[in-house]
Amino acid sequence: MQVSIETTTGLERRMTIGVPAAEVENAVAARLNEAAKTVKINGFRKGKIPLKVIKNRFGKGVRQEVLGEIMSRSYYAAVTEQKLKPAGQPKIEPKSLDEGKDIEFIATFEVYPEVSLSDFSNVKAEKLVAEVTDKDIDTMIENLRQQRQEWEPVKRQAKNDDMVNIDYEGTIEGEAFAGGSGSDTNLVLGSGRMIEGFEAGLVKSKAGDEVTLELTFPEEYRNKDLAGKPVVFNIKVNSVSAPKLPALDDEFFAAFGVTEGGEAGFRKEVAANMERELKKASKNRLRTNVMDVLLEQNEVDVPSALVAAEIDVLRQQALQQFGAGAQNLDPSLLPDDLFREQAEKRVKLGLILGEVIKQKGLRADAAKVREAIEDIAATYETPEEVINYYYSNKDQLDTVESAVLEDQVFDLIAEEAQIKERKVSYQELTNPKQAAEEDADKEAGKSKTSKTAAKKPAAKKPAAKKAADAEKAPAAKKPAAKKPAAKKPAKKAD
Repeated sequence: MQVSIETTTGLERRMTIGVPAAEVENAVAARLNEAAKTVKINGFRKGKIPLKVIKNRFGKGVRQEVLGEIMSRSYYAAVTEQKLKPAGQPKIEPKSLDEGKDIEFIATFEVYPEVSLSDFSNVKAEKLVAEVTDKDIDTMIENLRQQRQEWEPVKRQAKNDDMVNIDYEGTIEGEAFAGGSGSDTNLVLGSGRMIEGFEAGLVKSKAGDEVTLELTFPEEYRNKDLAGKPVVFNIKVNSVSAPKLPALDDEFFAAFGVTEGGEAGFRKEVAANMERELKKASKNRLRTNVMDVLLEQNEVDVPSALVAAEIDVLRQQALQQFGAGAQNLDPSLLPDDLFREQAEKRVKLGLILGEVIKQKGLRADAAKVREAIEDIAATYETPEEVINYYYSNKDQLDTVESAVLEDQVFDLIAEEAQIKERKVSYQELTNPKQAAEEDADKEAGKSKTSKTAAKKPAAKKPAAKKAADAEKAPAAKKPAAKKPAAKKPAKKAD
């Protein structure tokens, strides 16, 4: 076998491989001889068919099959011989495949880059720390109550945070339009679900009222056919309901797995859950900060084949978010460019972390793997069953080991890095997006108040909006709730 290699651009390699004709012809002959023992052809006894007949009937197909196998085998032998590490599958182009002559083909592929790691002591990162205060616990308990609120019909006029049940029909220039009508529709006033003016126009309405609203679709409305157009909505209010929060009693506490200690015990459990969430959020934020600095300080060429593979993974994850209907979605609706930046970042980070693992000779710590699995199992009624499942399922175990190994890499880098702590609120650490929005609202309120003197105070954020945001907060999950024994132990508990 003859091999020659040239570098085309960056990580791409072009390898020309030559294989002696005798190797090919011998392989073809051997395959035909084997076929002669088993094939059936009318007019000949099995095993007595002349080789010439076998070759005339099957020779072309057998040769193509053998050529494919030899080119594949020769390619892998060549990259091993040349000590290359291909990233992704090669593109094989036959150059000369004539019968009786040496074959030659070209394999074009990318190789993994050489990664030179920067000095971790130059990594400067910020670690956010916070405390769980009594006020934070009060807020969390209120969020949990709002998640389990019920609706109670009332006979008074509707106000923000109430839910109205309505029938409505929208018309543009007297004509109904697609998606512009609905019946028996529940709508929480102040939720921002409808276009501007719709919900505000139903404030002070009551059951049985008929309301006409003359509005205009926003210029940036998602349906371009309706954007900027005036619309008339004729609305019938069927009912008005007010939110009813559950009482802080034993029944409520038991719904979250707390059956002893009353309100004090519940607060203690909520606080412990928030502390765990706080610790996790602090580490995750620091990890993100450190990884971003690593990406800045370590230049790495990224193989396009690995990026393409990562794009496919991200696309599939995005499709899965659409649920069962995703099976019928055309993947091309989500173009590569939508995921390219994130894919390149993930591949680059993976290469950097992989180099750290190789240089430091790291392996997943068995004790930490066990601890991670036990943490998962602790949220199930039958923890031992879950633990056994993970240790008997290689894919699941590999996933945990990879996560633990990544944690070990992070801990190693963090030990050498320059880490400074900054104290923030619980909300800012666990839900930075909501905290930023609330800060922006405060600033907007200050600005408005300063311009209008003391005419009216800054508007408060609707309680319904607060509840919706609170549901997004990780710490709003059930504290220490135990799920019933799962049919599939590997399914993670909430």
